[in-house]
Amino acid sequence: MSGVVDSYPHYLEFRHVSKTFDSPVLVDCSFHVDAGQTLGIIGRSGVGKSVSLKHIMGFLRPDEGRIIVGYRDVTDLQEAEWREIRRKVTMVFQSGALFDSLTVGENILFSLELREDYNEVNRMDVVRGLLEMVDLGEYEDSYPSDLSTGHRRAVAMARALAAQPECILYDEPTTMVDPIMSDRLASLMLRLKKQLRLTSVVVTHDLDLMRRVADTVVVLFEGRVIYFGRVEGLEECPHPHIREFLAMDRVEF
Repeated sequence: MSGVVDSYPHYLEFRHVSKTFDSPVLVDCSFHVDAGQTLGIIGRSGVGKSVSLKHIMGFLRPDEGRIIVGYRDVTDLQEAEWREIRRKVTMVFQSGALFDSLTVGENILFSLELREDYNEVNRMDVVRGLLEMVDLGEYEDSYPSDLSTGHRRAVAMARALAAQPECILYDEPTTMVDPIMSDRLASLMLRLKKQLRLTSVVVTHDLDLMRRVADTVVVLFEGRVIYFGRVEGLEECPHPHIREFLAMDRVEF
């Protein structure tokens, strides 16, 4: 194991990753996040933020470069091998991706049943414990359509936690939610990080969220990394695009 860690010292890493569709989306991108830390990815729409998450999940493969997930080079893995990675790394989609025909409790139970150590005896205790963790205990019997956008995302977080992941990827968690719910989601993300020591990657337009939850940040511009480093160092970056970014309290593109 030590040899693997020596070769891949970061929990998650992009090494000179490039991806082109009709035009370049990612160009020679390099960044990383260590275990238990949170990386924020920010930038205008279409700069490759969500594409980066899809590479981490194995939904896309890079044209060039290497991708490390869980201290393992996953660039050339086959789909069967990706199943093991996806037990460790899960994603909270912007839509929530909940099953509309299932109650909130049943949505979480569905994820719980995918675990190899699943124990049917105490399954509902686990479901309720997860709902309490995300402050939604009273919504167990509700349906996703009955919930606000923010509450659906919180349920999606609980469902992701049911799989006992090492790492969670968040795709625009505070988009289209009110400021109060945005604050609650940010607090929840911090609590999960501290209590469960989860590694996480947050794609966001929300500078307030980024400042609250991220340890390091990647800024993408025209497919390239124009800043990678500590969040507090972003204030000193002279790049004109970043100066424009920071001039706004909350960035909406």
